[in-house]
Amino acid sequence: MDTTVADFEQLRRMRADNPKMRERDLAQQCGVSEAELVAAFCGQSAKRIATDFSVLFPGVEALGEVLALTRNESAVHEKVGVYDRYVKGRNASLMLGADIDMRMFPSAWVHGFAVEKDTGSGVKKSLQFFDGHGEAVHKIHAREATDLEAWDRLVDRLALEDQTPGLLAEVVPFDQPARPALNKSAQAELRERWQAMTDPHQFVGILKDLDLHRLNAFHLAGDAYAWTLDQGAVTALLHHAASDALPIMCFVFNRGCIQIHSGPVANIVAKGPWINVMDEGFHLHLRTDRIAEVWGVRKPVAEGYVTSVEVFDRDGVQIMQFFGVRGEGKRERDDWRELVEKLPRLQTLASGEALA
Repeated sequence: MDTTVADFEQLRRMRADNPKMRERDLAQQCGVSEAELVAAFCGQSAKRIATDFSVLFPGVEALGEVLALTRNESAVHEKVGVYDRYVKGRNASLMLGADIDMRMFPSAWVHGFAVEKDTGSGVKKSLQFFDGHGEAVHKIHAREATDLEAWDRLVDRLALEDQTPGLLAEVVPFDQPARPALNKSAQAELRERWQAMTDPHQFVGILKDLDLHRLNAFHLAGDAYAWTLDQGAVTALLHHAASDALPIMCFVFNRGCIQIHSGPVANIVAKGPWINVMDEGFHLHLRTDRIAEVWGVRKPVAEGYVTSVEVFDRDGVQIMQFFGVRGEGKRERDDWRELVEKLPRLQTLASGEALA
């Protein structure tokens, strides 16, 4: 949709005609991005705000308890708590609170809005942030315990002068790059460097140096370090972790944010294609029908190695990642390692012979 002024009026009518439809779903129905739908209400129920981290995150900390939401096409991650322990970085910033644990990439936080939605039983307030393609990177929702006076002061401080309906920059849909073909030329160096790792964060640098897609690296590593799991492995993982009260880490990714839960999970609920964690303070919603590949992965560290379960969609885009909770400088929990190793595997791929 070409978002002219007339289109803003059309979007508002569509919203009025579909009051209960989620913004993301309504935007798809209207043929616009979610950011464009929200922007149509600037001057009414939405206010355009700056995405300046140095103002936003110290200000959000003063709000007290809120709900943090990060999602991608296949998973939604919701945490209740307080934003604290903000660490500013040039390319990536951190939120290291006990409840809200995030990695934020400021270049992707392009459009921001303060939104007020009348639900009929009250007004729900949120701060919503989108990338340059109009896709949500992060949302902050007020709760009953939120300091709403501090909320309003923060919105006033972040508010931009221009509140004309519409976005200030052109929105172009994201064109997902095709996953490169598997090329074995880097296999020997990958295996050598993989075995030499002392910190799992070094893996990203290895992929960059060797120009390897993450999934292609798993295929080349050999099943001593990376092995394919059945698509039902995530559901099994959550049920086993809940049954054993095993503390796990759940990461959900998008281009602008990574949100992390660390701790046990308890209430695992399947509904249609969704597998859900419905715990107090933490909700996870995962579309199992969008899972194309699941991998068990083992990376060397100074204390031995760490084991993860990594989940990808049909385009090779990472949806989620799971680890066992592990203290800094401590060995991985045996019960987490045993859980991952007993998850159902797929037949070993021909390209993934074991490492020597």
